[in-house]
Amino acid sequence: MPLRAVARVDVGAIERNVASLRERLAGGARLCAVVKADGYGHGAVPAARAAQAGGAEWLAVATAEEARELRVAGIDGTVLVLGALSETDLPVALAADAEVVAWREGFLAGLASAGKPVRVHVKLDTGMGRLGTRDPDEAGRVAEAVAGHPTLTLAGLMTHFATADDRRDPFFAEQLERFTAWAAPLKAAHPEAALHAANSAATLREPGAHFDAVRAGIAVYGLDPFGEDPLAHGLEPALELASYVAEVKPCGVGQSAGYGRRFVAASDTVVATLPIGYGDGVRRGLTNNAAVLVDGRRRPLVGTVSMDNVTLDLGPDGGGVRRGDEAVLIGTRGGERILAEEVARRLDTINYEVTCGISARVPRVHHRGGELVT
Repeated sequence: MPLRAVARVDVGAIERNVASLRERLAGGARLCAVVKADGYGHGAVPAARAAQAGGAEWLAVATAEEARELRVAGIDGTVLVLGALSETDLPVALAADAEVVAWREGFLAGLASAGKPVRVHVKLDTGMGRLGTRDPDEAGRVAEAVAGHPTLTLAGLMTHFATADDRRDPFFAEQLERFTAWAAPLKAAHPEAALHAANSAATLREPGAHFDAVRAGIAVYGLDPFGEDPLAHGLEPALELASYVAEVKPCGVGQSAGYGRRFVAASDTVVATLPIGYGDGVRRGLTNNAAVLVDGRRRPLVGTVSMDNVTLDLGPDGGGVRRGDEAVLIGTRGGERILAEEVARRLDTINYEVTCGISARVPRVHHRGGELVT
């Protein structure tokens, strides 16, 4: 019997995506692969190893614990913690020999008291409106304070784009101009500091945003940062989500499937039940609003998505579907494919949330071209 639910991750695809992205970088820029949020749902440690095999020079995470996880797994090289660090988080990040982000002078005291060398990236908020200071003068003072401290190293100058994934929005260009105006004189004074700003979308759309390094996340996993089609950018989706047909039964006129009777058969049909649901990350918003590949054919998901099950309409003859047949919710079979981008559009969300939302109840099976890896 197949696994109840499984997310198969092709680490070879991650390697190839990283190599492909590196080939597009302008001016010798390096690639930082972002493996936060458990590698966007793909598994942080296998994704990090694959990214490094593909040529990623840095890794980035959001939290101190994520940095610790990589080190415990034996992953070497540069690891940058992008997120805010509390007094509790900071020692964990530094114990993992992670590089950190700063934008307030008060934060430097904690770094200086660590009693060890720390590499620091200073962040200017050019318009994202989250972390970083909006004041370029304050960011400049922090950068100079880091550069002048005996145990701190000014490793980078950075920002983050708010609208790089919207090609029609002019705000991206405004942010790029603000960052360049602030960073250029600091770079001249401190040439060892790496300038980095580009996320996946900016990496693909604007070579002028590559600077010394890019921070690619979603594209590393073969997902389109513009929410359309990764294949248009030469990217390979690395993850597929599958279950199996646990039951096949007739559903007569007026009979229903699922909570609330959201599907009532208008004519005699056959329904299949898959033992996967919102407890696994198949969102309830896909009720009567999705397709699943069974035997290489699209079958409509009907009825309410429950915690542990979903149902499919197989049509009046059942389409030859049998118990035990594989069912693919994200992935490709034959000439058909269901992308995370399609699922995201149905939910009015983004592909990031689709893969990150696959729960820990679903085992990740990592392979390279079908051969299992550990």
